[in-house]
Amino acid sequence: MTTLITGAAGFIGAYTARRLAELNQLSVQLDNLNGYYSVELKRARIAEFALQPMVIDVADSTALMHCFEVHRPTKVIHLAAQAGVRHSIEAPYDYLHSNLTGFLNILEACRRFPVEHLVFASTSSVYGAQTQTPFQEQMSIQTPMSFYAATKGANELMAHAYAHLYGIPCTALRFFTVYGAWGRPDMAPILFSRAIMEGRPIDVFNGGNMLRDFTHVNDIVDGILGALNVPPPKDKPFAVYNLGAGLPVELNHFIDLIEKMVGVPAVRVLKPMQPGDMRATFADTSAAKTAFGYEPKMPLDIGVAELVAWVKSYYKA
Repeated sequence: MTTLITGAAGFIGAYTARRLAELNQLSVQLDNLNGYYSVELKRARIAEFALQPMVIDVADSTALMHCFEVHRPTKVIHLAAQAGVRHSIEAPYDYLHSNLTGFLNILEACRRFPVEHLVFASTSSVYGAQTQTPFQEQMSIQTPMSFYAATKGANELMAHAYAHLYGIPCTALRFFTVYGAWGRPDMAPILFSRAIMEGRPIDVFNGGNMLRDFTHVNDIVDGILGALNVPPPKDKPFAVYNLGAGLPVELNHFIDLIEKMVGVPAVRVLKPMQPGDMRATFADTSAAKTAFGYEPKMPLDIGVAELVAWVKSYYKA
């Protein structure tokens, strides 16, 4: 029984690979170590989490098919993707490469070398212009606010088609604002923590009057592995679940927590809403709880304290 993990040197991928190792489950790890953000941070994760990723880009069909042929994974956790709402406005072709071509290659590999279950990362961003909260899986995702969200919504449609055409059990997991130690440096939790520690101002969009369902990475990993063990039935081979904390927090309150943990007030530069941003994200996680017992455990204040301690240590702030 071998689980293939793509994006294994990424934030969520590293935690997932380490958890599988702790459970004595064999994994094959892939990552292309691209330069979207610090490769040095990715290599530091590899060392810290005792990873052994093969350097393969999922958009390279030949290399990916060879990997599947050699290792014959029984399950796949697909986390490799070009992330970032704002970057998708500046560099949309990066998303075509990784999120569309790369995901099609994953689906084709799972078709040619059948797997028991494909679990892949979607995002809360697919809910787009939805204003009714909490977000429930049956809501429309036809109003994305960014090209990133559009590619993730397309992934869900692609997987649905392959699940029904070829009988590949597929599960999409919509992640909500994941944070924690070793996180992506382009995300607000790391950006804010570093800037406050270093006495630099922070840009606070929409005056900080936005709600985010901040979810600790360990809770996300609980959800990934919980879903992995519960493939959808043959007659309905596609499933989708929200993975969030189920507790939306105002951005200003999140910044207040960082200030408290750092012991320094933030210099806040208030700015208007950015293109592609959503005013609120709020997960209804009842479907995931019913299906595989998902129940987030990390209190926000403890999670933020852990994050700030790691930022101080890693960035020597």
